[in-house]
Amino acid sequence: MNIVAITACPSGVAHTYMAAESLEQAAIARSWTIKVETQGALGTENEITSGDVQKADAVIITTDIELVGMDRFEGKAIVETTVKKLVVNAAEILDSACDVAVA
Repeated sequence: MNIVAITACPSGVAHTYMAAESLEQAAIARSWTIKVETQGALGTENEITSGDVQKADAVIITTDIELVGMDRFEGKAIVETTVKKLVVNAAEILDSACDVAVA
């Protein structure tokens, strides 16, 4: 599986990066490819390109705030969750992404 994701929290600090790390570790455990864009206090980091979107099987949107650039995922299988849910159980969120990608 090839996944792209965005993480963001209201303060844009710790939870944004904790969510990104949780996703990355869970994807590595499955031997999946993942690119996680963070939208936090430092702005947008590790920005997902149109090429990344084209190669992606699914998109994970992990946020508690409104995100910038959502239109780039039009037509893609998307899983939306909260930062808290992702930090607690990233594996379950990845399983959901796999389910929507093959549906």
